[in-house]
Amino acid sequence: MGVEIERIDGSDNEIWNRLVEQSPHTCLFHRHEALSVQAEHADTAVHPLVGYVGEEPIGLFPLFELTRGPIRTAFSPPPELRVSYLGPALLNGDGLKQRKLERRQRQFIDGCFEWADSEFDPKYGHMRIHGCYDDLRPFLWNGCDVTPSYTYLVDLSPGPEDLLMSFSRDARSNIQDGEEETFTIEEGGQAAISDIIEQVNNRYESQDIDYHVTPSFVKELAAGLPDGSVRPYALQVDGEFIGGLLALDDGDTVYRWQGGVRTDIDIDLPVNDLLDWHVMTEAMERDRATYDLVGADNPRINRYKAKFNPELVPFYTVERGSPVITSLAHAYKWIRDRT
Repeated sequence: MGVEIERIDGSDNEIWNRLVEQSPHTCLFHRHEALSVQAEHADTAVHPLVGYVGEEPIGLFPLFELTRGPIRTAFSPPPELRVSYLGPALLNGDGLKQRKLERRQRQFIDGCFEWADSEFDPKYGHMRIHGCYDDLRPFLWNGCDVTPSYTYLVDLSPGPEDLLMSFSRDARSNIQDGEEETFTIEEGGQAAISDIIEQVNNRYESQDIDYHVTPSFVKELAAGLPDGSVRPYALQVDGEFIGGLLALDDGDTVYRWQGGVRTDIDIDLPVNDLLDWHVMTEAMERDRATYDLVGADNPRINRYKAKFNPELVPFYTVERGSPVITSLAHAYKWIRDRT
């Protein structure tokens, strides 16, 4: 029996979310509420695709249709919102023999591409897929280019004392010495979100990097997702905002999503070490297993992140398009990020 692809419409968002919760390959951004907010702020149309074998759902694939001039494109996640991972997710595959699992997965990916080609005929596709979705061969067989990228994962299972001792000496010193200083770190609300996003935007602007994440985007995500999914942490000294981190809590994993940039305020305090440690300790209190530092492809920033003794793990960028269109897409990204 083959795989049939159906698009879930807005009235079936509860069905979609139940499937998201069943899959081991999904994250918060797969949820229907998050898809809607992403589509609105990226000026795209979202197509939540489900693959069925008979009546059994076996895969999810949210695709975002983006039109620029005469060219239609497909993204997952949409561009410019700094969503770390999205792409396809499988479910109901436990217990299947390898041959059947591989056939089902290939038919699912083939079917999603055929659906997109039939419905809006994208000339270029770009996906960023979590490393837990580890069989990328169906994309290669569909003529895609697959490129590994990397992130860092901190194992939180040892507990606070052992975890701290695994850090580099300067990270331990910054955290232990910093705790003697007078400051507060608290989980805030909408004002903290605005402060963090404004600080990141200012930092990127000073480096001539465009930054399209807005406070309204984050606030709408926080309002739509389950309580506690979006956690804005703000460090203050004498009531003044110094720095902050936007963390995402996805049940088992906490993501270091936005923030944690260098503060413009002249202060002798290891702000980001203290913020990261606070996020990790609170995550451990909630019995979370992993802290994803979100990205390990920037040598300068890696020097900071590697202090926490993380594991280097891959995720994948998948592109599909003719050489000419792909080159144009890369040129558009180069211009977009620097103007």
